[in-house]
Amino acid sequence: MAKRLTEADVRREIAELETKDTKILQAHWRDLFKVPTPRGIRAPFLRRAIAYRLQEQVHGGLSARTQRQLRKIAAARREGKVSDRPSTKARQIKLSPGTQLVREWDGKTEVVDVVRGGYVWRGQTYSTLSAVASAITGTRWSGPRFFGLTAPRAPITRRGRTEPAGTVDNDQTEAAE
Repeated sequence: MAKRLTEADVRREIAELETKDTKILQAHWRDLFKVPTPRGIRAPFLRRAIAYRLQEQVHGGLSARTQRQLRKIAAARREGKVSDRPSTKARQIKLSPGTQLVREWDGKTEVVDVVRGGYVWRGQTYSTLSAVASAITGTRWSGPRFFGLTAPRAPITRRGRTEPAGTVDNDQTEAAE
């Protein structure tokens, strides 16, 4: 029968994981999970999974109810009934009146004040942040993106795959501005 781990044992073992190479981590995985290590899994993931399993042995795992809910969500995703994208409401940005947005554009610092019911730039009130960004640049812009309130979307490459932001040629990023 295996020795029951204590909290101190788990902390010590987790700390030691950082110094172990992939082969040792794979053996540790097999001991803990009783299955071979899946192909292609790298050391950082192995360390996290092993650490989780060690903590699970001391503190317990997910409740049966939570496991059922997760299986239900996974099945719905496989059937295409649930989207991985956040809802539009989840992506909306809330700015309180009194907030100032600052952006440098064309060598000038532009300041926009958030007021109840809109945005004020150079004394004129706009109903949307995108309208302000368009007035500043003279072209259509997503206001939240222009002011850095959302992350830029990853550009599509010629092969149809997305690349992390910042990896596309400057010609393409300059055209977006």
